[in-house]
Amino acid sequence: MPRPDFRFSFPKRVRFAEIDAQAIVFNSRYLEYFDIGMVEYWRAVGLYGEQGLEGGPDAHVARALVEYKAKIKADERIDICVRCVRIGTSSMTFAFELHGAGCDDLRATGEEVLVHVGLDGVSSPVPASVAAMFENYEGRSLGAER
Repeated sequence: MPRPDFRFSFPKRVRFAEIDAQAIVFNSRYLEYFDIGMVEYWRAVGLYGEQGLEGGPDAHVARALVEYKAKIKADERIDICVRCVRIGTSSMTFAFELHGAGCDDLRATGEEVLVHVGLDGVSSPVPASVAAMFENYEGRSLGAER
């Protein structure tokens, strides 16, 4: 998806602890970068406040995908791009892209499917208020049928 399709991005500098012996970001760190992006995206949407998650959904990752396009090097600045692409009855799908800072230099793409769970840990519908927050932020319908 073209970078302009992402309303949200978060800057990050690669740290020494995130690289391997070749000074390239270790593969598992990409999921950490997606997690950082997700938290900051949720903050921008309004789900995170000063005290953390405030009345937002409790969700578990059901699927995570990373596609590596080009290496990311030590001390490099990157942009973590995130967007919600779909909300189903109990799941939310998010797309990710990692780019060189401030440009279209695509390094990786990814997708995560989160399943909303109730207090009992069992899959439950995404609250309409949460779906509305994502739709308002993205400025479009995300397929949530309420």
